[in-house]
Amino acid sequence: MTPDHCVSLLTDYGLEDGFVAACHGVIVGICPHARIIDITHLVPPGDVRRGAAIMAQTVPYLPVGVHVAVVDPGVGTRRRAVAVAAGDRVFVGPDNGVLSWAAAGADLRAWELTESELWLEPVSATFHGRDIFAPVAAHIAAGRDVAAVGREIDPAGLVRLPPPARAVRDGTAEGEVVTVDRFGNVQLSLTRTDLDAIGARRGGALTVTLGRHSLRMAYGETFGSVPPGELVAYTDAAGRVALAVNAGDAAQRLGLPPGAHVRLTVAD
Repeated sequence: MTPDHCVSLLTDYGLEDGFVAACHGVIVGICPHARIIDITHLVPPGDVRRGAAIMAQTVPYLPVGVHVAVVDPGVGTRRRAVAVAAGDRVFVGPDNGVLSWAAAGADLRAWELTESELWLEPVSATFHGRDIFAPVAAHIAAGRDVAAVGREIDPAGLVRLPPPARAVRDGTAEGEVVTVDRFGNVQLSLTRTDLDAIGARRGGALTVTLGRHSLRMAYGETFGSVPPGELVAYTDAAGRVALAVNAGDAAQRLGLPPGAHVRLTVAD
């Protein structure tokens, strides 16, 4: 890697404190020409699954470089700190699954971060983002071989989040809520192909079953496919089926948190 490669950051640090700025400062201090891209720092505290989903859906649109994810409720415990090479990208973060959906594929290599000379000293027990992950990422971006960050480990032993539930059978598409964005749009694990498989067509309608309750919803192209205040299902920018309220909050209206199960059929 060359010094002008990017370092992206995803954390649950928020914006009220100096945590993000400290990580920026460490990276620039080691690799002055690094281009830092902030994916988000507003992942709900400790929500590893949300962090993993955002990372996996964003990284394909970023330049080749080093991608750091720090959603780390186990910081300071015996959980491993790792770097994972997936093709021409390197992922750095805790081994708790937050990297697993983005760092995927058959040709992976992984290292436990054991080379302490690359860290800031003293290392805080509660701020590995600043003291371990940011400096290691900066050294890699500056040209250090990723194999020099520690001992190589079997990538099969990395912690992996189970993929979101998703099934299509007998005219029914069943999935779960992957994420809810700041607008209240509810992203499902289902894809447009899944809806095609059950015979759904845009401009028609779906029956959406949430637990014991069912409701009818338009299947449209975008929010404006329905009048303000009405529900609509559509395919979002990540290629997944999402539920929304035009000019409203679908998650609040439907009471759907991440992980909730949803069943879709074509409405009569």
